[in-house]
Amino acid sequence: MVPDRQRSLELLYEYTKTDSLRKHAFAVESAMRAYARKFGEDEEKWGTAGLLHDFDYEMYPQVPDHPMKGSEILREHGYSDEIRTTIVSHVPAMQVPRELLMAKTLFACDELSGFIVACAMVRPNKLADLKASSVKKKLRDKAFARTVSREDIQLGIEEMGVDVDEHIEFVISALSNVAKDIGLD
Repeated sequence: MVPDRQRSLELLYEYTKTDSLRKHAFAVESAMRAYARKFGEDEEKWGTAGLLHDFDYEMYPQVPDHPMKGSEILREHGYSDEIRTTIVSHVPAMQVPRELLMAKTLFACDELSGFIVACAMVRPNKLADLKASSVKKKLRDKAFARTVSREDIQLGIEEMGVDVDEHIEFVISALSNVAKDIGLD
């Protein structure tokens, strides 16, 4: 059983105080829920992994504290090993293989979601007319959103085995569903 979203939101708000990191959690949650629907997987479980993947980051920003302290907190609150392993595996330095489709998807959506939000923030219509070609152009600009790992984005796409343009467009569409919640309306 997956703890309900309200309980997950309470954990997120308890440990994550900044609006920007909360918005990132909502963005990744939306992408994960959309992919769960596409793949016929458990939307609540996948959404929970997306919502809580960085909930411990502000309190424990250094690896291995992030994500291991968060994983322990989640264990204490009854979250499954599957969700916890998925979350731990999204941090490349942890060297936990991403064997589950949920884990591969979280890794493929995490950095890309943040990058797409950055792209949308500098556009007059935000997400409304953002296309994969514009995102790919910004990815080549190393000065733009320079803290986003282009290597992790590329590796995530490869591990998922999806087309670059289709993945970017899919995530843009998923983020459009929560545009108001992530400040892009």
